[in-house]
Amino acid sequence: MAEPIFITEQVRIPAEALRMKAVRSGGPGGQNVNKVASKVELRVDLTLIEGLSEGALLRLKGRVRNQLDAEGLWIVTSSRTRDQATNLEDARTKIQTIVAEAMKAPMIRHATRPTRGSQIRRVEAKKVTGQRKQARQKKDWD
Repeated sequence: MAEPIFITEQVRIPAEALRMKAVRSGGPGGQNVNKVASKVELRVDLTLIEGLSEGALLRLKGRVRNQLDAEGLWIVTSSRTRDQATNLEDARTKIQTIVAEAMKAPMIRHATRPTRGSQIRRVEAKKVTGQRKQARQKKDWD
């Protein structure tokens, strides 16, 4: 059984929420690649994460919605190295990083008015564009 993943003091993913599976990996490895299961598939049950707020859970589900299986488990894979233990640590690090990012509330954008300088620059750019188009037009000298 896997050990729990601690994100913060309050938020953790218990061992019951994790399922580890080793599979054969593609990529480098030579003749050994067909014999050794070094790629790690870590499945996380999002509903069993402890201490995660409702908003953070919604952000996390939105972030990983394309990585969910039919049961609703989040699939995290790692085949970065040829070593299964290193790939397991890499997958656990990925989980920690993504859950920690989901815990951060997004910054609320406050609407502001354009500055006077930006308004002047916008109008000047429009005038230059208009002059350029005016110069392109065929003159009727008749």
